Amino acid sequence: MGTVPFLQNTAIMDSMFRQHNGWLTKWLNKQRWTVAPAEDIASDVFLTLLQMPAIASVREPRAMMTTIARRLVFDARRRNDLQRAYEAELALMPEAIEISAEERLIVVQALKAIDTMLTTLSIKARTAFILSQVDGLPYAAIAAELNVSVSMVRKYVAQGFRAAYLASAVSE
Repeated sequence: MGTVPFLQNTAIMDSMFRQHNGWLTKWLNKQRWTVAPAEDIASDVFLTLLQMPAIASVREPRAMMTTIARRLVFDARRRNDLQRAYEAELALMPEAIEISAEERLIVVQALKAIDTMLTTLSIKARTAFILSQVDGLPYAAIAAELNVSVSMVRKYVAQGFRAAYLASAVSE
């Protein structure tokens, strides 16, 4: 019983395609606002119609088709505008900097030293230090985040600085 509506929609779509495809393609060819060949848009219109559950209830198929075509073109234009804006932003970004293997090794070693230093701190001290130094949060915001007092945040950040100092003294 579930296939009967599908067969009815198929018959309706076949009839609709035969009656209106030529008209729709000609209408689309006359429009200056299209973004793709008329045949492609017409195909997309019929695919959209095919997905409609109550295609038999459409009283004005040409009005429905022009509405769907306009929406498809609008969506395509919006995507094109978004792509152009994205490409323009990419063009404004500086090119990636190539670093030598020696510089890369120095950066990796520094990151490992920072990671080692941070692991010597308690979780709250590590979090407070990162929120303060990396994210730039004020001590009051960090205190609220960690559910501790501002004076405790000062102690945690001081522990972070102490650990960083000791790590730099060891590496020299």
